[in-house]
Amino acid sequence: MTTSASVPAGPEGAISVGTVTDRLVEANARYAAAFTDPGMDARPVLQVAVVACMDARLDLHDALGLDLGDCHTIRNAGGVVTDDVIRSLTISQRALGTRSVVLIHHTGCGLETLTEEFRHDLEMEVGQRPAWAVEAFRDVDQDVRQSMQRVRTSPFLVHTDDVRGFVFDVKTGLLREIDPA
Repeated sequence: MTTSASVPAGPEGAISVGTVTDRLVEANARYAAAFTDPGMDARPVLQVAVVACMDARLDLHDALGLDLGDCHTIRNAGGVVTDDVIRSLTISQRALGTRSVVLIHHTGCGLETLTEEFRHDLEMEVGQRPAWAVEAFRDVDQDVRQSMQRVRTSPFLVHTDDVRGFVFDVKTGLLREIDPA
């Protein structure tokens, strides 16, 4: 497995110079050179939306056996169901045909080490209090339950009967399903 910690190599093994963004743009040029339009539309083939943490250790497509076009993927810090996640899920369901929601948190999440004090510290530093909540948590299982409840009770979502939540173990790669009760 290659990770971003690997030394970036350019043509003929030379070390690339520039920013990480430059490296990404160069990689995109190579990707685009071999790209063929797959002829898909925005509707996910499996009619599922996956809400997950933005943690770089989660390779959702590989972990879930998904291919390009199979799902909508919505990611944020903690995989928490916020108003913006409800917005994305509402568009996913009402405009693009998804019917199932899979929520994935994970072990060792950074939000377990933060508190709402983080917002206060930001306010002191920049002179403005963030409008958003940190959504920090201590119990990942309970936070998955809370996220499932937020999806199931949203008046904007029409498909709330197939909502399941999981915790991804970053050491083993296994999902553990969380009982919503």
